[in-house]
Amino acid sequence: MARSAIIVAGGQGLRMGHELPKQFIEVLGLPILMHTINKFDRVFGNDDQIILVLPESHVAFWESLCAKHTFNVSHQIAFGGKTRFDSVKNGLNLCSNSGIVGIHDGVRPLISESLIASCYDHASKNGSALPVHAISQSLRKVDGDSSQPLDRTG
Repeated sequence: MARSAIIVAGGQGLRMGHELPKQFIEVLGLPILMHTINKFDRVFGNDDQIILVLPESHVAFWESLCAKHTFNVSHQIAFGGKTRFDSVKNGLNLCSNSGIVGIHDGVRPLISESLIASCYDHASKNGSALPVHAISQSLRKVDGDSSQPLDRTG
């Protein structure tokens, strides 16, 4: 089944106090966004599609980074919208494959290739997938002066 990934990278990075939006900050010789796209590229085949959603004002800068780093991973660019919802919608409008569509935050490059593959596999079998991790912290329900531990196994 064909797969598409919409990688949303519309943030301005204002909270980081950096002159560049965080998706463009270099880590280990590449912008964070390229690390993220590379993860999906290693999982995807030739029939699959990567759509990068960027603010229109960042596209020329992105293209210059691709040239600088000889970044040749095939991808299409959609323009970001006013909200994340609008940005994802713009990415969906470029999906040419019928199949499974994943949506991922461009500044989350530490996702494992096995988790990406597992999510697409699960979605193809069950219609959807959402990656979650079991919590390891203890949980308590507080009711007035009473505190009860909660079962984390269910």
